[in-house]
Amino acid sequence: MHNITLRNMSLADLDQIVIMEKLCFTLPWPRGAFEGELTQNGMARYLVAEIDGQIVGYAGVWLIFDEGHITNIAVHPDFQRRGVASALLTRLLSNAKACGIESCTLEVRRSNLPAQKLYEKFGFLPEGVRKGYYTDTKEDALLYWKRSMSEINETYDWVIVEEEEEEHGEQ
Repeated sequence: MHNITLRNMSLADLDQIVIMEKLCFTLPWPRGAFEGELTQNGMARYLVAEIDGQIVGYAGVWLIFDEGHITNIAVHPDFQRRGVASALLTRLLSNAKACGIESCTLEVRRSNLPAQKLYEKFGFLPEGVRKGYYTDTKEDALLYWKRSMSEINETYDWVIVEEEEEEHGEQ
């Protein structure tokens, strides 16, 4: 297995991200949605996973007070089942905890059993259903929650980024 490098998503990554969105989802986010997340949404944090310089996955979360809302996790089809999603989710949760997040939630298609298995491995449990959530098929979304982050080790990637941004803004 090649080493997976994780880092914060940048605007320069979006060409590869948009291609991956179309490969992974029937309702892909448009480029503008990612641009807005990276430049205008102060609650949003996104990571990419690289192998040999190629972006092979990404994940995002919104930090809303003490709750995290995972917006998306995607892995290029050629790199699935190689630990990329687990690496992304591990870093996403550890960074979120360092930012004061105490619980996390997400929606997942009822039919997406591999994703459900991944989330359950990380302690997420289904707590509800959003009927007809996905507009393409009217499929239900299962609402998953991870109510405790106590076993998560903190990393400070985003905290450092926020401090650097504040310093640059004061100059």
